Amino acid sequence: MTDTIEPAKAPTAGVRQRRRIPLVWLVPVLTGLIAAWLAWDTFSKRGPTITITFETAAGLTAGQSQLRYRNVVMGTVKQIAVSPDLANVVVTVETVREAEPLLTDKTIFWVVKPQLFAGNVTGLDTLLSGSYIGMRPSPDKANARRDFVGNQDPPVLQASAKGTTYKLETKRLGSISLGSPIFFRDIEVGTVLGWDLGDLASSVAIHAFVRAPYDKYVHEDTSFWNASGLSVKLNASGIDVQIESLRALLLGGIAFDTATHPKSPLAASHHRFPLYPSLDVAKSAGFGRQLELLSNFSGSVAGLAAGADVTLYGLKVGEVTEVSLIYDPRSEAIVAPVRYRIEADRITGIAAAENLPPGTIAAAMVKRGLRATLQAPSLISGQKIVALEMVPDAPPAELVQQGNVFIVPSSEVGGFDSITRSANELLSKINRIDFDRIGKSIAGAAAGLNDTMNGPQIKKTLAALEGAMVDARDVMRKLDDGATPALKRLPDIAVQLQETLTRANRLIGSLDRGYGDQSKFHRDIDRLMPQLTETARSIRALSDLLSRHPEALIKGRTNTGKE
Repeated sequence: MTDTIEPAKAPTAGVRQRRRIPLVWLVPVLTGLIAAWLAWDTFSKRGPTITITFETAAGLTAGQSQLRYRNVVMGTVKQIAVSPDLANVVVTVETVREAEPLLTDKTIFWVVKPQLFAGNVTGLDTLLSGSYIGMRPSPDKANARRDFVGNQDPPVLQASAKGTTYKLETKRLGSISLGSPIFFRDIEVGTVLGWDLGDLASSVAIHAFVRAPYDKYVHEDTSFWNASGLSVKLNASGIDVQIESLRALLLGGIAFDTATHPKSPLAASHHRFPLYPSLDVAKSAGFGRQLELLSNFSGSVAGLAAGADVTLYGLKVGEVTEVSLIYDPRSEAIVAPVRYRIEADRITGIAAAENLPPGTIAAAMVKRGLRATLQAPSLISGQKIVALEMVPDAPPAELVQQGNVFIVPSSEVGGFDSITRSANELLSKINRIDFDRIGKSIAGAAAGLNDTMNGPQIKKTLAALEGAMVDARDVMRKLDDGATPALKRLPDIAVQLQETLTRANRLIGSLDRGYGDQSKFHRDIDRLMPQLTETARSIRALSDLLSRHPEALIKGRTNTGKE
């Protein structure tokens, strides 16, 4: 059998048609995808659009100026327009998504630019990069907001600053300004955030911020005082110059201090403190408990003003806080209530009585006669002070308490006022004297005396007196004629007596100079003196005899029995 090989069949190829996308279309597809991703990325990162109202848009440029927080870009200024009332500028800012939780009603915005504010130069970096809008969010919970009003000046503190804010009350702001430093023992520990005016602008409440950890040194008995400017004093040791710092000299400043071992608790936030005008006043106020006292004066309080001293036994223990006038319906009179406070810790040993109720010691002293008096320490200035004195024999009184104020009875005894009051009473008594009536009485008495002197009885009396004088002259003439011989010898006798006395004086002088009291000459003088005395007695008797009987010089002595 014969095998035959058949040729294999050749495969046949079939044609299949397929659709292909041209590579040229890949470019727009990729471009679209990238654009979509960029659009989604842009919109996903975009935050809300906000508007900020400023007084001026100086330094800001639409599409260029940025919104920053801690130098992190939070948005871009898209539009700047004038407000409808033409008073401000409205800046539209497109923010980023990260800025959304920061946009609350407590967020602060301001324009950062080179300026001198609160003693510091800020915004120097904007000289090259241009001005931008700064923001300071608040860490406290707040409501979301999209419309804001920007500040003209940057905030003094950042939101992250830790510390405590206190309120300092004063009558005058003085040179204290926004950003003035606060010092504690010559260390700058805080700053002034601002101030508020009290009722009817009678006082100023300064917001003082003290940074941590220095706020732990602020207690309820801490003293704050105005440390602005330069203090120059001339005392016995020379010139004393005090200055807190150069910054305090330019911007004003506040300082505070606390007792070394404070007894009061730490001061809470927004605790109110009095701001003393100087360090000396703060030192005089001291630290510790204060008692609020009140005394009603019915007399004049001219020369007494707030800030005047309050003394106890002549030493300052407080100061006057208020002087006013009120109508007292109980006495139906107008009185002058004087409010003052005293520092209890100024009295040594008062701390031992801290456990007693307030005013216990003062009530006991009032019962013993403690009274409030007005005194003028100087007659030249006319200023007055309140002096607490123990008045002897004072009428009984008690210390009355009205809330936190203790009413101390007043007295008009003591000081220059009592002298003035006594002088006024004396002048009043003199004014009550009827000088007209006294003058009329004197005039009537003078008229009666004139009538008496010019009356006929006086004339008769004078005539009789004139006759008696004539008779007396005749008698004297006769006596002179009869006693002339004796009287002529009297000068010789007087001369001899004078010579005798002169010799005796010489002898006594010689004895005194040369000899003692027990000498022979002294004894002779003792014997001579009786003789001289007898001689003088005889001469006196002779003179008396001649005065009674001048004829004895001629007739001699007659034995009449009367000598």
